[in-house]
Amino acid sequence: MSNVPSGLKYVKSHEWLQVAADGTATVGITDYAQNSLGDITFVQLPKVGAALKAGETFGVVESVKAASDVYSPLAGTVLEVNKALDANPEKVNSAPYTDGWMLKLKLANPADAAGLLSAADYSAVIG
Repeated sequence: MSNVPSGLKYVKSHEWLQVAADGTATVGITDYAQNSLGDITFVQLPKVGAALKAGETFGVVESVKAASDVYSPLAGTVLEVNKALDANPEKVNSAPYTDGWMLKLKLANPADAAGLLSAADYSAVIG
């Protein structure tokens, strides 16, 4: 059974989003996604300042099993990437919702987050 924290928003491509009061959001992949991938060996993230569209690929996660694209849940500009993942990509496996976050976005329209999946909705998607 995957860990699906309430208080986050989710998309069917298995990314999560946590929106702060200032309209910024932290993005990562879900526990279900990291578990499906297996041991993560490399994470490729965008440059700070990159403008992303909702649903657009922003990076790649490579594991011993496969390489998978990672998608932006909402449109925004990259404010920060998790540099710790360069040396320790396994943080995505061990702590996908905390130390394993991938990027921080300045959302183009924070209200769009209301249209994403709730924890209960995402739990239904992954069964």
